[in-house]
Amino acid sequence: MHPGRRPSRHDGHPRAPPGRLPAPAPRASDARPAPHRTAPRRTAPPPRPLSRSRPTRVVIPDTGVGAPVFGLGLDRDRRLTAPPDDDGHRVGWYEGGPSPGEQGTAVVVGHLDTRTGPAVFAGHGELGPGHLVELRRADGRRAVHTVDRVRTYEKAHFPNGEVYGARGRPELRLITCGGIYDRRTGYAGNTVVFAHLTRTR
Repeated sequence: MHPGRRPSRHDGHPRAPPGRLPAPAPRASDARPAPHRTAPRRTAPPPRPLSRSRPTRVVIPDTGVGAPVFGLGLDRDRRLTAPPDDDGHRVGWYEGGPSPGEQGTAVVVGHLDTRTGPAVFAGHGELGPGHLVELRRADGRRAVHTVDRVRTYEKAHFPNGEVYGARGRPELRLITCGGIYDRRTGYAGNTVVFAHLTRTR
């Protein structure tokens, strides 16, 4: 599993979104008193980013995952490496990027399966918007992320910028194999879980 080129630790600076367009004025014949509306419910402010600390464990309650984390680097082609083929019960964190909860995009990689059966990220297909992913850290803090979406990409067209690029807040990517499986060449793609930090403790 080689999910794209090197992820960068540097935060990007996305362009500011365009402002809201004004609503068209109603015709005179359509003008009516505005209905009474209750005040919008206040939403909790986003959590402050955490300082750097290596992750020690990933917990995904909805898929029963509770796995130790170890550090990963880049191979000779400057591509993100993966856990050993026979290591299906641990996940790897890209040490050259942000740590979970830190500003930027943290990247965690694990196997979908191994020669002996399902692996740590076998339940990736069950995840969807709203599911929680918790990363426990060496400093004792916990970074809780909420899943935004799950996408599968062909390896030949892996969107590095979309997956690894920073979004101006602490985010998380969980990456595993995906797509069509071929006995000779393995999986044709990678499945990526996109999530962002919503709570710390």
